[in-house]
Amino acid sequence: MEQRINTPITSDKISSLKSGDYCYITGEIFVARDAAHKRMSEALDKGQSLPIEIENACIYYMGPSPAREGRPIGSAGPTTASRMDKYAPRLLDLGLKAMIGKGKRSQEVIDAIVRNKAVYFAAVGGAGALLSKCIKTSEVITYDDLGAEAIRKLYVEDFPVIVVIDSQGNNLYETAIEKYKKI
Repeated sequence: MEQRINTPITSDKISSLKSGDYCYITGEIFVARDAAHKRMSEALDKGQSLPIEIENACIYYMGPSPAREGRPIGSAGPTTASRMDKYAPRLLDLGLKAMIGKGKRSQEVIDAIVRNKAVYFAAVGGAGALLSKCIKTSEVITYDDLGAEAIRKLYVEDFPVIVVIDSQGNNLYETAIEKYKKI
């Protein structure tokens, strides 16, 4: 099925998403990778608040290339999500509702997705130049010393993703393999 999603992503919308659905996201999403996730975790360990509003948020695992003249961002393809697996369950427990990346997730992340009624989307790897056309604005929010790994706020329009792991724990990477084996 094809669905259109606006951020912040509501629980009702998440419950309607099924593994394998094609979705187009419009609204604000955050960008954070390994170094930013580590800093957020360290802040939480110290009893500090997060530098972004995590409740009902969507985080895109991406490190952009420099913007061309007249564009808000350069190539914006997804990075491997498993690199954030040690941090994701904690953020999901704090209200994070959606993650965008590429590749498989650990069982701990899948359990946290189900426990928190969240969702994991995949964006197409290798299509960063095309994905960047859906990004209308890009602003560094914090950790600017991290360069490409700083936390950014993006405004996206019709950003294409696929539901990989839905709020029930159905995992496209597993079901697609089983379906292929039957062929």
